[in-house]
Amino acid sequence: MLQFTDLPACTGGTLLQTPAVAASIHQLLIDSRRVGQPAGALFFALRGPRHDGHRYLAELYGRGVRLFVIDAEAALEGGLAAFPEAGFLLVPEVLTALQAVAACHRQQYRLPVFGITGSNGKTIVKEWLAQLLSPDELICKSPLSFNSQVGVPLSVWELNPTHTLGIFEAGISEPGEMARLARVIQPTLGLFTNLGTAHDAGFASAREKTEVKMQLFQNVDTLFYCADHALIHEVAKTQLDSRRTVRFPWTRQRTLFDSQQADVLVTIHEASAERTVVRVERARPLPQEHTFTLPFADEPSVENALHGLSVLLWRQVAPAEIQRRLDRLQPVAMRLEMKQALNDCYVLDDTYNNDLAGLSLALDALARQPRRGRRTLILSDVLESGLPTAELYARVAAQATAHGVERLIGIGPEISQNQSAFTGLETSFHADTEAFLASFQPDQFRHETILVKGARRYGFERIVAGFQQKIHGTVLEVNLDALVHNLNFYRRRLQPGVRLMVMVKAFAYGSGSYEVANLLQFHRVDYLAVAYTDEGVDLRQHGISLPIMVMNPSPDAFQKLRQYHLEPEIYSFELLDAYLAAAQEGPLPAIHLKLDTGMRRLGFAEEDVPALCQILQRNLGHLRVASALTHLAGADEEQHNEFSRQQLAAFHRMTPHLEAALGHSIIKHALNSAGIVRFPESQLDMVRLGIGLYGVEATGQEQDALRSVSTLRTTISQVKTLPANHTVGYGRRGQAVDHDRRIATLAIGYADGYDRRFGNGAGEVLIRGQRVPLVGNVCMDMCMVDVTHVPEVQAGDTAVIFGDGVPLPELASRVGTIPYELLTNVSERVKRIFITE
Repeated sequence: MLQFTDLPACTGGTLLQTPAVAASIHQLLIDSRRVGQPAGALFFALRGPRHDGHRYLAELYGRGVRLFVIDAEAALEGGLAAFPEAGFLLVPEVLTALQAVAACHRQQYRLPVFGITGSNGKTIVKEWLAQLLSPDELICKSPLSFNSQVGVPLSVWELNPTHTLGIFEAGISEPGEMARLARVIQPTLGLFTNLGTAHDAGFASAREKTEVKMQLFQNVDTLFYCADHALIHEVAKTQLDSRRTVRFPWTRQRTLFDSQQADVLVTIHEASAERTVVRVERARPLPQEHTFTLPFADEPSVENALHGLSVLLWRQVAPAEIQRRLDRLQPVAMRLEMKQALNDCYVLDDTYNNDLAGLSLALDALARQPRRGRRTLILSDVLESGLPTAELYARVAAQATAHGVERLIGIGPEISQNQSAFTGLETSFHADTEAFLASFQPDQFRHETILVKGARRYGFERIVAGFQQKIHGTVLEVNLDALVHNLNFYRRRLQPGVRLMVMVKAFAYGSGSYEVANLLQFHRVDYLAVAYTDEGVDLRQHGISLPIMVMNPSPDAFQKLRQYHLEPEIYSFELLDAYLAAAQEGPLPAIHLKLDTGMRRLGFAEEDVPALCQILQRNLGHLRVASALTHLAGADEEQHNEFSRQQLAAFHRMTPHLEAALGHSIIKHALNSAGIVRFPESQLDMVRLGIGLYGVEATGQEQDALRSVSTLRTTISQVKTLPANHTVGYGRRGQAVDHDRRIATLAIGYADGYDRRFGNGAGEVLIRGQRVPLVGNVCMDMCMVDVTHVPEVQAGDTAVIFGDGVPLPELASRVGTIPYELLTNVSERVKRIFITE
């Protein structure tokens, strides 16, 4: 195990100060919010475009962290004397040091290591390869899709002496990155999945991208790939044939096989909706032919599975054993889902695997939830750790305690036998999932956040189902990773020092206020904004501590503003007088002055400014002003550019008078999502991000740069044949004119927020990857679609109402509305599921 004093040799850095106590390094830490066990944690103070890890050194020291890697620009508040017990390593570049430390750790292990790269499928192939090889090996692999410049070193750090095989994926977006990852992974085996268009913008050509990715395999013994990807095949031959690397390509083209350019020939023997039967031929070392059944039908899954099959063939696993392992392949759920549950509980659903690295990530997610009530962990046996069980569960217990878990429910023989490790926690243990479900009483769980973390063999999805509220076939899936992507898209467009207020009004545009606000708090936005006081109160009651602006406060809620530290937007003299009267009873939160520069809804007009300034001057002692704001009426449309500039000019005329009356500067903000894109020169002190966060670029200029956040799905209740000249639904609007049609009834209607205007062909939904039109009127709880041209559709299939493939802007234009309306109309009776990697 590396010691802190080993780091100068690893990194080329300089020890500024050694720790008071000799320290072994147990954890690499890059995020100040994710401190589990501080003892042995080494913090790398990374810098980014809008963050600087050096800002959190004092905070981390106060929380027990004693080992730090910093760069030359670090300014230690109070100097080294303020950190008397800490060790500091000074390096030229912190990210390079992180990679160097992981590379030194990797060099301690002489074991085979797979490096996996490609444009698509890296994570699936990694997970399936681990499943296929797990009967023979104790495997260390990247958790989820940790394949970045930061994720790879964190993954490799998890190697320990008990592992017999490593499997790590590497993803890049520009030249220079792969060479760095190769030095960390140091693979002895390689697998190139495929070549697609992802990250094309970072490379001059597809060939350059292929050549750069191939740098991962410069020193591998064997490389696996599909020779049907011609560019991969060509570059592999060019770059690797002169080296010691053995290429092991497979193909579906007999010409490549017959010319000995591929080792394995795969032909599709039979395909159905659920499986694919393949015939596999090998010419070397001896001619062989076998038939295997893959438990998948879609082309990407088939190719991903064939990569794993080729590795098993190379390892000369017996055909019957190969089939047995293929039969056990499971789809990979590469995400954690947060679901509303019974009795005001939330369930974090992470039920597809259970290893130490994945458990640590899941516990991080649990610890980030600031909701009231206790944190509960339902945990199965932790598999394939390679550690003695006593040491393993001592580690698990320490991690759980460090992440604020108060109750643990252990399921499985191993964790049950080691229950003595979990002192200090409320615990219960069960031999298997069936035993837990037999004793399950929902009333024993109230106001809790519950992490359900289990290996797939334990079937913990049954536990999650037991916690779920009444099942409705319609769900709104909110992709929190996409939301973060969109947040960063707008952050990159901000000038240095510009603050960010994010709108979470109207149930966060239908996405779920608390869940979105919690994520924004984690990513350190500056302000939140809600429409009404009760929305802000709800956020406070769920643990949100960010400053919150209330856009439409009412005088009868002023005491709530005081109680929950909510800052009102004041837009009229009447509201200001009422607020001043309430302030006589005790200090109230700061206010935000709304100025009307042309929207003509709410706000003080320019002619009101002199009188407003007089009131402000008279009340300096008990009235605090946080900001002044205005709202552009046409920021999203070029035809209104001149009017927008007139509004901004008026705002610039009005605000100096306010600041003069107050005697100090205040935050000034005018731009919404569209304005951030179209008027970057007018960002002022803060901007307000709304619909753009949720994946709709209001100007239409950069829609492709955003990711869809919300996907509304429902299920097919029934499929019927509608004879010619018959009708379906109310008013007999849906008519089969001259031929029979197949009609699917969907479990969504206008009571769920699905607009009635989509009826009678105006709307389309996505089923089995194909668009199908609505037939007849939208009913209260259901609607009908024509699936005649998709014959394989059956009851129970999923229909995408909006999301990828049926984008909100297009749907809104079909019925003459805006995406805001479609998002905010989704009823609260529709269950929200929040997903993240």
